Amino acid sequence: MIGRIAFSAKLSQHLDNGVENAIRPLAVGRKAYMFCGNHDAAENAAIMYSLLGSCKACDVNPRDWLIDVLSRIPEYNNDYSMDLAELLPHRWTASENLQETTVKL
Repeated sequence: MIGRIAFSAKLSQHLDNGVENAIRPLAVGRKAYMFCGNHDAAENAAIMYSLLGSCKACDVNPRDWLIDVLSRIPEYNNDYSMDLAELLPHRWTASENLQETTVKL
């Protein structure tokens, strides 16, 4: 009986470990958010965590995404017919400049 309980506990611990690992950054971040300084800084941090989490969920390299999006925002700022939603991770396609840079590396 004790062997079954020990085996059952190990199995449930193994199954829950993936879920715990997935939410660990949120739990650690929640503690850090208390020290953001002010509400606006905490809101900005939450936005960045959300965008980077979206990159992870969509299998987009966050570094490449940030480099490309930050370089393309001025184009969108000057032309209001362009939709900023195209730059969100789930709809993002790398620009030609980023693809050339990646090939050179």
